[in-house]
Amino acid sequence: MSPNPTTDTITAIATPSGRGAIGVVRLSGPDAAQIAHTLCGALPSPRVAALRSFRDADGNTIDRGLVLYFPAPHSFTGEDVVELQSHGGPVVLDTLLRATCAAGARIARPGEFSERAFLNDRLDLAQAEAIADLIDAGTRDAARAAMRSLDGELSRRVGQLTAELVSLRVFVEGALDFSDEDIDWLADAGLRARVEALRQQIAQLLKEADQGRRLRDGLTVALTGRPNVGKSTLLNRLAGADVAIVTDIPGTTRDVLRENLDLGGLPLTVVDTAGLRESSDVVEQEGVRRARRALEHAEVALFLLEAPQGLTSEDAALLASLPQTLQRIVLHNKSDLLNDTAPQRWVEGGVVHLSLSAADGRGIDSLIHELHRVAGISETREGSFSARTRHVDALRRTLAFVQDAEQRLREGADVELAAEELRLAQDALGEITGKISSDDLLGEIFSRFCIGK
Repeated sequence: MSPNPTTDTITAIATPSGRGAIGVVRLSGPDAAQIAHTLCGALPSPRVAALRSFRDADGNTIDRGLVLYFPAPHSFTGEDVVELQSHGGPVVLDTLLRATCAAGARIARPGEFSERAFLNDRLDLAQAEAIADLIDAGTRDAARAAMRSLDGELSRRVGQLTAELVSLRVFVEGALDFSDEDIDWLADAGLRARVEALRQQIAQLLKEADQGRRLRDGLTVALTGRPNVGKSTLLNRLAGADVAIVTDIPGTTRDVLRENLDLGGLPLTVVDTAGLRESSDVVEQEGVRRARRALEHAEVALFLLEAPQGLTSEDAALLASLPQTLQRIVLHNKSDLLNDTAPQRWVEGGVVHLSLSAADGRGIDSLIHELHRVAGISETREGSFSARTRHVDALRRTLAFVQDAEQRLREGADVELAAEELRLAQDALGEITGKISSDDLLGEIFSRFCIGK
């Protein structure tokens, strides 16, 4: 992709809203240096911080702070970039931002700095997205994974696969051009071995990308079951704090309570819901309705029941009434009331059952391990990189195209279609790094960034 020259200069506050010791106003574009010169006089040498007074169009001093100048192309965006570091009060930063606009800049769109970095070949699309993932990371593991993507780990792996795809396409299409020769180049066992190896590499990258997506997006889990089976107690145990009211009175939880947790590196949104039962209480009826709605948007249901009673007919009916797309884990809570209190795991009808005690914590480690398994996150996450749903989708399509091509080459039929499948696989891979992308896709991606990035 060739550099994308721009004619306008953008500006934005690059630090979070609110009060702080330091705030940053960033400029990028052909007039960045001139606009900064208007506000604070002569600029310092490139990449050297210097103290300057910032003045508005009337010559009034706004603040005194540091100026940093990054001339093109050696800057984040690939354009001239200037950062004005002032005190972090909202009024000061707003006044400074207005002064840059009065001098000729315009307010940047969300993500426009990163978009310009992508368009000017400073970052590929996966790296640009990793910036937002790093900012939004909810756990340390997610932050480390985002940093690996920003360093180019995902892009490097995609590049290796693309290079092999190109090589295979050259071989297959070249063989088609000489199909009238006596030698059947496409029957070569080495070709089939290369396609098989490529398929396996794509499948492995897909697995790792799906794990990276979970590290970024996390898992939404709903606690459900009859009233008074310990849902709120379990939420408090997982959160390590009294975030939900717990009493012996059935129906205490009336509304949906959400808590975002870091569960061993897995970002988890836990939704505590009202106990499911028929009730004449209007408020409790509304709570049950909201619980049902929350279950429709969850990915996993932790269905709690009382271990001393076992799975009752009422429990079985409620379990069967859950949305069919919802993965279930049945938790036999209050196992501390049984004589045999050793945590256990078993599977019935394809559904995992765990015994635990939310009250004293036994079995909680097994639950955490099970949630990691459901999320597809391995215990060893060295080398993990962040990924997004669109990356996973692109890899799935890539894998499907390569599988189709492999089958056609193996059968020796419709070889022209095999060549086309390989081309489609390369296009799907190109979507990840932005080698093949539409303006609509770019607009959707960068619109979700914060304005200063």
